[in-house]
Amino acid sequence: MEDGYNPAKAVEHTRRMIEQDDVLLLFSSVGTATNVAVRKYTNGRKVPQLFVAGGDSAWAEPRNYPWTMGWMPTFRAEARLYAKHILKHRPDARIAVLYANDDYGKDYLQDLRDGSGSKAESMIVGAESFAWSDTTVDSQIISLKATGADTLFTATGGRQAPQAIKKVWELGWRPAHYTALPSVSVRGILAPAGVEKATGMISAYYAKDPTFPSFRNDPAIKEYFAWARKYYPGDAEDGIATYGYQVAQVLEHVPQRCGDNLSRENVMKVAASMKDIEFPLLYPGVKANTSATDYNPINQFVMMRFDGRDRQPFGNLLTED
Repeated sequence: MEDGYNPAKAVEHTRRMIEQDDVLLLFSSVGTATNVAVRKYTNGRKVPQLFVAGGDSAWAEPRNYPWTMGWMPTFRAEARLYAKHILKHRPDARIAVLYANDDYGKDYLQDLRDGSGSKAESMIVGAESFAWSDTTVDSQIISLKATGADTLFTATGGRQAPQAIKKVWELGWRPAHYTALPSVSVRGILAPAGVEKATGMISAYYAKDPTFPSFRNDPAIKEYFAWARKYYPGDAEDGIATYGYQVAQVLEHVPQRCGDNLSRENVMKVAASMKDIEFPLLYPGVKANTSATDYNPINQFVMMRFDGRDRQPFGNLLTED
C-alpha cells in the first residue's frame, strides 16, 4: 500500500494489512520515518518487518525490536569503512564533510568520526549540514573549501548531490572525494553533475550492478535481464529495480528454508539464522550472515572509483569490524 512517506498513513495501512488482511509479514518497506512509526506496532503484534529498504541502524536492534530487520549495510558501517580507508591511504588527510541534517546524514558524520578514532579531532577540519528543502548547497561547499581540506566526504542525495559535485568543480577545488552510497548513481547523479566533474570519486558497494561492464556476462546479471525482459517494463538498469530483484531473492530464501512451518515465529527464526549465504546478486565473495543478536546481514564492501564512465571496483573485499 502506498503511504506517501506519511507516518500516520503508514501506521493506518499497516494495521489494515495485519488486522484485516492477516498478512504473514511486511517486506522491504521504504522510508525511515514511516518504518520507525510502525516498528513498535509490528513488534507488539509479533509480525516480521523484513529487509526494510534503507541503511538506518534502526533496523538492526534485535534486543529492542526482534521482529524488524534491514538488508543493506548500515550507513554507519559504510562510514566507518571510509574512515578506515582514509586512515590507511591518507593518514594526514584534512577532511571536510557535507551532510544532510537528519538521521541519515548524522549517522554518516558520527561514524566517520568514530571510525577515525583518536585522529578524528585533527582530521575532520570542517562539517556543514543542509536541509533537503535547501535550493542549493553552494554556501556550504564554499565554507568547506575555506577550511583548507584536501579530502571531502559527502552524505548527500537528490538534487544536492550533483549540486555539490558541480560547485566543488567550479571553485577549482580538487579534494579526494568520498561519497555515501545513495549519492553514486551514474545516471541519476553523476551524469547530471557532469561525469568529468565526478571522475575519481570513491564510494563503496556490496552487490553486482548491471551497469558495470565487468558484470555484463555474469550469469546472475544475465538471468536478471532475462527476467526483466519478460516481466519488467521499466529500465532494468535502474538501481532501484535491481535492488528490488536482489532483495526479492532473499525473501524467496526465507520461506524455502521454513518448509512447511510458515509461522511468523519460524519466518523470523530463519531470517535471523543466515550463515555465509552468497545470494546471486551480491558482489563475489560477499556473504549474508545474521543471528539472534546480529541483524546486519551485510557487512562487507568493495571500494569503487568512478573513472568517468563507470564505477570500477578496486582492492580486496573489506569488512566493517
